[in-house]
Amino acid sequence: MNTMEILITVSVALLAGLLMTRVAKPLGLPAVTAYLVTGILLGPYVLGRLNIAGLGFPSFESVESFELLSKSALGFIAFMIGNEFRLSQLKKTGKKATVLSFCEALSAAFLVTACLIALHFIMPDKISLPAAITLGAVATATAPAATLMVVKQYKAKGELVDLLLPIVALDDAIALVVFSVASGVARAIQSSSFSFAAVCVSPLLDVIFSLLLGAVMGFLFSFTQRFFKSRSKRLSVSVTFVLLTVALSMIKFNLFGMEIEFSPLLVCMMLGTVFCNVCDFSEELMERIDRWTAPVIILFFVLSGAELDLGVFTDIAVVGIGAVYIISRSIGKYSGAGIGARALKCPDSVSKYLGITLLPQAGVALGMTITATELLGETDGGLIRNITLFSVLIYELVGPLLTKIALTKAGNIHPKEDDGPLKPPVKQ
Repeated sequence: MNTMEILITVSVALLAGLLMTRVAKPLGLPAVTAYLVTGILLGPYVLGRLNIAGLGFPSFESVESFELLSKSALGFIAFMIGNEFRLSQLKKTGKKATVLSFCEALSAAFLVTACLIALHFIMPDKISLPAAITLGAVATATAPAATLMVVKQYKAKGELVDLLLPIVALDDAIALVVFSVASGVARAIQSSSFSFAAVCVSPLLDVIFSLLLGAVMGFLFSFTQRFFKSRSKRLSVSVTFVLLTVALSMIKFNLFGMEIEFSPLLVCMMLGTVFCNVCDFSEELMERIDRWTAPVIILFFVLSGAELDLGVFTDIAVVGIGAVYIISRSIGKYSGAGIGARALKCPDSVSKYLGITLLPQAGVALGMTITATELLGETDGGLIRNITLFSVLIYELVGPLLTKIALTKAGNIHPKEDDGPLKPPVKQ
């Protein structure tokens, strides 16, 4: 694409996404769903097929050409999630959120792994044991972006929301560790010469270094803000540091023979966490950043929709295995969150509905499939990616609506307070 086509495509995607929310609102659908549907319509399987310059994305390669925008938007989303880790709030919900995160993540991993291993023994030619184990680990990941957008759009407030946002943030840290251990086991089954120890240690180092980088950038960010007094300059510094942090999180390096790779989500979440606890005017600044990034985040979800590969529906095996994956993961998330909440004596609004809000799955899970292909080869890796793509397609379209319904039934959303996705939540 040339510069003119890129600008037209971005403009069409943004306008189409906004117009689609007008269609979605009378149907009671969240804005996130509208953006994702817009992306599908503009993607390679619908309008993109017409191959008209500026109108949609003719191929998945053209969608990937906007990777810079997607990564930047995800960085801002993770940064805003980090704002939920204020010490004052963590003193109230930190212990519960941590316990519930482990309960729902490990429960999903265990149930998906058990069901897929059983499926392996029934039809070993369709899914291998390494693929079943790896997919069980992929099931732990949750998509924080979609959940955050639903919470923000409907100005959701309450005990469920107070627990939900820290949980989706912690979820990805747990997912990275579980996935690396599981993929190490899977690779060990394939090859006895594989270094299992390196795969087990590497994920822990990834998480530790990601948190360290985010903390360092958070302190530098807070320190730099002291040199500026005007709101516009402080906003500019904020945007600068988020983009810089996203860039630095792409660095890879070797340590004792192991490749260390930062998690952009964890790094940017830690950036936001340190900033909101160190800077005394962080709350006001977060609201301004929220307004400024609204168009970028809309484009992020439109691009996410365009990336969804509808071609997975043509493979009956993928659909069948994917259905088992989706059902078992949903049951695992719901039951794990419910059991944990009841054990912690949380109110019914949490134990009944928390699991439903944790169903969306997207970027982190897809990122894991890339690593799975590198570790397990094209055959098992390709199957893992297709099943994950299938589940992401279902979860991303249905998940935001289910999250809205769950938050409403839990009393955290009041229908009359929906003023659209562009206004920040009222801070208490």
